[in-house]
Amino acid sequence: MRIAVYPTSANPPTYGHADILVRTAKQFEHVFWSAAMNTEKHYMFTEEVRLCMMNEYVQHYDLKNVTVEAFSGSTIRYVQERKAQVIVKGLRSLDDFQGEFQQAVGNKGIDPEIETFCLFGKPDLFAINSTLVRELAFLGESIEDYVLPSVAKIVDDAIQKDPDL
Repeated sequence: MRIAVYPTSANPPTYGHADILVRTAKQFEHVFWSAAMNTEKHYMFTEEVRLCMMNEYVQHYDLKNVTVEAFSGSTIRYVQERKAQVIVKGLRSLDDFQGEFQQAVGNKGIDPEIETFCLFGKPDLFAINSTLVRELAFLGESIEDYVLPSVAKIVDDAIQKDPDL
């Protein structure tokens, strides 16, 4: 069985993330869309909320071969635990490539059997990233061009509940 892991921070997940996910789901028998829990990063949303938002996309696009879950620690070790053969990364820019290339080289040193596939985001989605979405939401601007309406509601509700996130 061809299994892929698509790790991301998804803070919040955007249409850019969804684009990579949908395209990956068409190519693999099973995909783990995984929220990375990096202790050195500050996340606006809890693990539970991030997974909920990710599941909104899985349901919206009816991706029956996708499992959403969180992980912490080494990505390559997580991929091994899931018995996946491929790590999928989405690229928007040369900066994205630089970081992902270095990570892929390191991963190859740990497990030469696991490949890293990089998918370029669609040009109309290049400008979308979670930071932009969060900034717009904090400014009270609509984010529905960048995320599912159900995800926009979760983001807006979180800001209304705690404007100091």
